Amino acid sequence: MLQHDRLFIGGDWVAPAGSATIDVVSPHTEEIIGRVPEGTAADMDRAVAAAREAFDNGPWPRMTMAERAEVVGKLTELYSARQSEMAEIITREMGSPITFSQLAQAPQPLGILQYFSELGKTFAVEEDRPGMFGPVTVRREPVGVVAAVVPWNVPQFVIMTKLAPALIAGCTVVVKPAPETPLDSYLLAEMIKEAGLPAGVVNIVAAGREAGEHLVSHPDVDKVAFTGSTAAGRRIASICGEQLKRCSLELGGKSAAIILDDCDLGAAMGFLSIASLMNNGQACVAQTRILASSRRYDEVVQAIADMVTSQPVGDPADPATGIGPLVAKRQQERVEGYIKIGIDEGAKPVVGGLDRPFDRGWYVAPTVFAGVSNDMRIAREEIFGPVLSVIEYQDEADAVRIANDSDYGLSGTVWTADTDHGMNIARRVRTGTYGVNMMNTMEPSTPFGGYKASGIGRELGPEGLSAYLEHKSIARLG
Repeated sequence: MLQHDRLFIGGDWVAPAGSATIDVVSPHTEEIIGRVPEGTAADMDRAVAAAREAFDNGPWPRMTMAERAEVVGKLTELYSARQSEMAEIITREMGSPITFSQLAQAPQPLGILQYFSELGKTFAVEEDRPGMFGPVTVRREPVGVVAAVVPWNVPQFVIMTKLAPALIAGCTVVVKPAPETPLDSYLLAEMIKEAGLPAGVVNIVAAGREAGEHLVSHPDVDKVAFTGSTAAGRRIASICGEQLKRCSLELGGKSAAIILDDCDLGAAMGFLSIASLMNNGQACVAQTRILASSRRYDEVVQAIADMVTSQPVGDPADPATGIGPLVAKRQQERVEGYIKIGIDEGAKPVVGGLDRPFDRGWYVAPTVFAGVSNDMRIAREEIFGPVLSVIEYQDEADAVRIANDSDYGLSGTVWTADTDHGMNIARRVRTGTYGVNMMNTMEPSTPFGGYKASGIGRELGPEGLSAYLEHKSIARLG
């Protein structure tokens, strides 16, 4: 069992203010596999104070961006050497299949670090522009102390979408991992300490909701970067709005995969198995609404059903496993609740249903619903599990209408033999990321985020770096 009795604050391992602990429970065995201190409001105060001191008086914001990029480059090297260890920890603590952890949970955070460490070497901090009365210098400066509040589903990826650009920008950071997945953050803290970042630049305190809200509300926090549920995002937005505090929010999704009539279903299913079921369906970008035309509806339903049943369900540590358990018992019960809702609404489960695959572990049966209309709850609300709804459309205009008829706008895909035509469809769907005959894999160099209830702001790319910078205009005569 992995046990930690300290918190990472001010560049060192310090004793927590309280005595409460967080038990990390395996979603596969339901046994305790780790234990860490549960951060309190007092711990958050101490972490924010360390970050404030490091920002106001420390060297980090006063280094050039290129100098900071060199230090982040050292962290990148350390991270690269410990990818396998990181993948194994994440699989153990949240049930992600080990193949997905090895392909995404660890490599994608590394890719983000690599991208921003390179961007920081060339990014223009100042530029001169002609003004009405003389030249004006536009200067970009770090926003300050950042609270990074992250979820459990892809914990390292989400940390890095915030931490990497914040560090390059010159900010200092307090990271609050989710209580379900604190173990990976301890490995990250070890690497941060070894990389030689100045004390207080990064602080990590795992905690629950109350301590998290205390962090978000703290007057010495200049910006909140949050990924999680839309309900929690609304609460954070209200706090930040009241305090006129900067915030970026990456929230939920209910993305639609449009299958056009000319699609090669056999070729598409291999990609859709990842796009719709990745991470056991616990992905905000998952393609959980499958839109099929009335002309090929039954054929698409069968193809989706075959694709889902071809994914072995079982131990996430087994490389053969395609779908593992959900992160917690409450998540298992939530997803099963939605399966029951779908049945009660009149949708037909052609695969899966309410029978659990195993007696032990937080597993649910991967489920495909046919006969779904877009006004059903299973088509409108984010389920966050391996549950897919196949929805019928009449023509392409109807498909685009259905795709856009959602409170969310995070991701989407279209599947067609005509890539140019697919691009035309992509331009008509109101989402922040999109894929034509592929899943948009959140490239580090391109912005990621959503429309509507899927959030505010963008992460990754130069846009993601700009989110951690204030812009100052300096005019001068002579």
